[in-house]
Amino acid sequence: MPQRHLDRLSSFDTSFLANERGGAHMAIGAVFICEGAAPELEPFLSHIRSRLHLAPRLRQRLAFPPLGLGRPLWVDDPEFEITDHVSREMLAAPGSEAQFRELIAEVFAPPLDRSRPLWELRLVEGLEGDRFGVIYKTHHAMADGISAVDIGVLLFDAEPTPAPGNPAGEPWRPHPHPSPGALLAQAIWGVGRTVRRFSRWCEGALRSPGRMARRATNRIAGLWDVTWALTKPAPKVPFNTMIGPRRLFAWASFDLGEFKAIKNLSGATINDVSLAVGAGALRRWLEAHGVSTEGLEMQALVPVSVRAEDEHSELGNRLTAMRGPLPVGVADPRERLEVIAAAMRRLKASKQPYGAEALWALNDFYADFGPPLLLAPTSKLNFSTRIFNLLLTNFPGPQIPFYVMGHELLEISPVGFLAENHALAIAIFSYHGRINFGLLADPAAIDDIELLRTGLVDSFAELLEAVAPPAPAATVGEGR
Repeated sequence: MPQRHLDRLSSFDTSFLANERGGAHMAIGAVFICEGAAPELEPFLSHIRSRLHLAPRLRQRLAFPPLGLGRPLWVDDPEFEITDHVSREMLAAPGSEAQFRELIAEVFAPPLDRSRPLWELRLVEGLEGDRFGVIYKTHHAMADGISAVDIGVLLFDAEPTPAPGNPAGEPWRPHPHPSPGALLAQAIWGVGRTVRRFSRWCEGALRSPGRMARRATNRIAGLWDVTWALTKPAPKVPFNTMIGPRRLFAWASFDLGEFKAIKNLSGATINDVSLAVGAGALRRWLEAHGVSTEGLEMQALVPVSVRAEDEHSELGNRLTAMRGPLPVGVADPRERLEVIAAAMRRLKASKQPYGAEALWALNDFYADFGPPLLLAPTSKLNFSTRIFNLLLTNFPGPQIPFYVMGHELLEISPVGFLAENHALAIAIFSYHGRINFGLLADPAAIDDIELLRTGLVDSFAELLEAVAPPAPAATVGEGR
């Protein structure tokens, strides 16, 4: 479905706006590293202009109905200028990765300006090793994590020769900005849409009572599973504290084939292996800071889609927080992976996704009929330190090379967000045989992000050795 003028945000998308406070904001994105010298700014701008029609949301901004009635809307920005969103940066010599990381942290420190389209792009030249970078930043309200990267991929081609963009002679013509009365009418229409959806549900229940009964039973069981999970709060750790306005960023890159080898030999999944590597790094960091890890199991927010069966063509987020275990108290790396894999299998076999779907159905109802300007209670669960200690999100990416105006894209490192009282986020993305962990932290709580980065490297190495040890060296005469 194309992105349209006056699209209404989902209640979940709205929650990302409502949960921004203090130093916490919901900007996410990706860092791209490409081979060769950076293109000049004007050709780069022309390249982007020619493709903006493929992502209309990039030329839209938020509009809020009068008196906070209903959810915000996406409207065309008649004052849109590409140069307000795309800029060029030059790293001072020698253009080290440390300098690049400092720039990334600087870009992601402030919140995005809500009076404009919620994204920006930096073309970074001068990166050592004959490379250049692209930093993409957007708001989580625009799209879910994987779609945010997809928008960035619109800048790239699957072949070294760029594909043609928008044909000449087809300028963009924005819709006029709606009046307060038009915004109010849209809010009322949105309430009517919720009522119509409920009516369709009732009609479906009358036509297929058995199917609806099974679905209702699953949702009730799921709500029980979710409620039971809430009785076991996440432990208190040093980085679940008030966060400030600054950021640190680092990444660690691994061979995806080695991750798959661990997966195949252990019977786990790539996501299980990623959780195990993250848990090992967190164990090292906590012990280095004098925190006892004995018996400690942290909880990660693992985003899971809960889009209903009749909503697959609709835009916007439809995610909820499923708790992924991080058994940092388990010293043995193989046992740590086994604990995670078993727990994730139980989670997937449980009814929690149905319970999450029910919660967001209630959340949608509250967003339309609850008190104006107040966040639905269910929205707060996804950002509570009672539920999880940190965001750890993992999305698979394309396994073929991409190009930027003829330059090969070498690496993609994702950037998560820091919710209130969460000073660390780990985002994971695989691309063309590599899997990258992006670490975003608040330096007031974690000023040694390099310790976490090296912890990931060491944690992966010990897990690989434990699960897939190297073959013994051949001796003289062996095999004759």
